[in-house]
Parts: sequence; C-alpha cells; structure tokens
Amino acid sequence: MHDDVETDGHGPERTFAALPVARGRAFARSWWGQAWLKALEDTALDGQQLKLGRRHARAGAVGAVSVRPGRVTAVVQDRDHTRHRSDVLLQQLGAADWDRFLDLVTDRAGHIAALLDRDMPPVLVEDAAVAGIELLPVIGDLEPECSCGAWDHCAHSAALCYQVARLLDEDPFVLLLLRGRSEQALLDELQERSAARAGVTTGEVATADAPAGRSGDAPDTTAATGRGSGNGNGNGNAPGVPAAEAYAARDILPPLPAPPPVVTQPGGAPVLGGGTPPAPGVDVAALEFLINDAAARARQLLSDALSPWHPDAPPPPELTPEQDAVRLAADGPGTAMAARLAAGSGRDMRGLARAVRAWELGGPAGLAVLEEDWTPEPEVLARAAERLAAAWEDRGTRPRLRAAGNRWTVLGGDAQLRYGRDGRWWPYRKEAGQWTPAGPATDDPAAALAGMTTPSDGD
Repeated sequence: MHDDVETDGHGPERTFAALPVARGRAFARSWWGQAWLKALEDTALDGQQLKLGRRHARAGAVGAVSVRPGRVTAVVQDRDHTRHRSDVLLQQLGAADWDRFLDLVTDRAGHIAALLDRDMPPVLVEDAAVAGIELLPVIGDLEPECSCGAWDHCAHSAALCYQVARLLDEDPFVLLLLRGRSEQALLDELQERSAARAGVTTGEVATADAPAGRSGDAPDTTAATGRGSGNGNGNGNAPGVPAAEAYAARDILPPLPAPPPVVTQPGGAPVLGGGTPPAPGVDVAALEFLINDAAARARQLLSDALSPWHPDAPPPPELTPEQDAVRLAADGPGTAMAARLAAGSGRDMRGLARAVRAWELGGPAGLAVLEEDWTPEPEVLARAAERLAAAWEDRGTRPRLRAAGNRWTVLGGDAQLRYGRDGRWWPYRKEAGQWTPAGPATDDPAAALAGMTTPSDGD
C-alpha cells in the first residue's frame, strides 16, 4: 500500500442517493464501467453470490453510496429486510503516480476536455498505463468488507459493485476519487500546471517582443480547465453538500459523538467597566445586558435541542426587531434601557409595559393579539356565540357583548375577549383607559370571560 496518498484529513467524500430500480438495462454501458465489473467478476469466487448481488442491485436494495479515497460504502438490504453495511476497497495511487498522471493529462488538451465532458477515452487509460499508472481495477483489486461476515465477495458487496458501475457510467471522476483525488482537487491541480506552462511560454515571447515588466503575466487559463478562481478550495464560494445527499448517507456515516451535557445555568457576562473608557456612544450596561441575554438564549437552544420532543417540533418563528425589543424588555432591564427598547419597538413606556405583559402571557402569539385587529370567519364567531350562550342559562345574568372583528367587548363593563389567529380566546381588561392583557388564552370563550364582568364605563 502507498503511504504518500492525499487524505485531506478524513479525505474528500461524495454521497449518491439510492438509485432507482434498474429494470431491463445493463449495469455498465461505458467501457470503463464494464472494466470495473470485469474486475469484480474475475475476482469473485462464487458466481451465485454475483447473481444474487445483481438481483439486489436491480431491486433497489442498495442504499446511498458513499465514495471516498480507497473505499466505497453502502447499506444493502436482504429480502428478509436484514441490513448489512458493505465496503469495497481499492488501492489509492501514490503521490508520484498522481504527479505523472497530471503531467500526461496536461500535455494533451484532449485529455482535459474528455474529463470535463465526463468521458474517459481509452487512449487516456493507455497513456496512463504506459506511465506505470493503473487507473482501472483488475483482478484482485476490489477488496470486499461486509458486516455479514463473508471473507469473499458476497451478494452485498457484489450489489454495491454493480451499483457503482452505474455511477461510473455517469461520471468517471468517481473512479478517480476512489484512486485518491477528488474532482475539485484534480481540476485545480490541472489548472495550476496549465497556467504554469503557459506562463513560461508567454515569458519567453515577451522577453523579445513585449515591454519590460509584462513578461511574467500569466494568461487566463479558465478555458483550459473550464473553471474560474471560485473553485471551492478556500479561494471562492465553495459549494456545500446538498441536504438530500447528507440525509441519504445517514445509514453509512459513523456514529455521532455523545451530545454535550445540558448547562445548568448560563454564564455571566464579563465586567466591561473599568480600564479604558468606552468609545463615545457605547453603552457598557447595554452590552453586558445583551451578553447575558445571548448566554441565556444559547442555554435554552441547547436544552431544546437535547429534548426528546425536539425532532418533531417546528422551528420557532424568526422575530422582527420590534418583537425582539419586547422580548428583551420582558427580561427587566433598567429604566434607561427600557426607554431605548420602547423606542425601538415603536411604543411609549406605557405601551411597552402592555406589550411586555402580552409577551409574558403568550410570547409572539400574545403580542400579535395585542396589536392585530382582524375579522375571523363567520362560522368561528357563530360557534363562539353558541358556547357563550350555553355557559349562562339565565339570560338575565348573561353578559351582553358587542362584536367588532376579533374583539368582543362586554357592554357596560371593563372586560373584552380577543380571538387570536392561533384559535384561542384572550381575556383583556381596561386599565387607565387602555385595554390590557388580563390572563392566559383558552379555547373556551366563556372560560376566558369568567370573572371579568365587573361594572365599568364600557369601552
């Protein structure tokens, strides 16, 4: 085995979602895909296992396929639904082999064009073989490992090889990745070599004909490799892994480490006062308050993420700046900071106090009920009227309500019901001429109204 191989830490990796059922088609249409299968069929000792592996692959029993240098992995399911992790190993090329391969590809523009076109012409493989580089596997090169315990190619590793042949048909870079170079790294190195060689030629011409100072200008080599500078190698916007591929690989990924322990309490903010005076306009107390808030929110997010209900819970809605100002005010900052938060939420101090009360009772939903005036569907209002009528058998003691949109106000009293978009009823009471949240929401309008019917001047 070679020791001088590219690893990139854990090595580059590509994951392919499970392929559809392959009815009535050959597993390898390209000549290099057929060469891959020939290496399998020449190596395997049990033809029955190969036949069963073809059936597994045709039936769609092979899950997502992970390809990385020296190894391809998938979970294969038997007819009895038993699942086995299967790996097929292929020796990587050493650094010296890759150096020779890159040189011969750079020497012939047709080789670069073929690779970019997802093609592997025989002449490329022949040139590589002349240079002592075996790209395609031969007998004995495909080494199986399977959780079923078989020491030779079993039905599971055979099924994986047949599926890989389909991937090779579409993209020969899969084979090059198995041999130790990702498509990204390979094309980047080809671009560098092409640029270096073109730069030498340009320099020689410029020495005789061009003005001084321009002989070292390197030409644009994008056309040579079909790639620009944003190559995903730390020098541009690197493409991420599609979510579908990451999810498809869940069965073949190593187990995740144990989750971190729940933090009992958030850490305190560092003392920012003292020492160098703050810059003009910097409020030290406000910064300390925000640091404490960030620590408390981080602790809550971690606790929620570790809870058993987290996978089924929808993500919380993103707060607007106005809503977040109310949330911060609910944590009880000092008077000066509360005034800033009131201005940030578009309220005066009294309005902020009412908003904080609504937030404490119902979060974003409670705050929305305080602020929104809308008209529910007629059937909603009809059902509410029926429930209110049923709650007071004596018509003489039944509160008289005037409905206006989602707000039902007790005539001659200081109570009001508000219907929220969450389908619940929220009690309100008039205080100092302003309707103020009076309690938590409930599904029953009669229950929300109970105990809030003391006489007053109306609304």
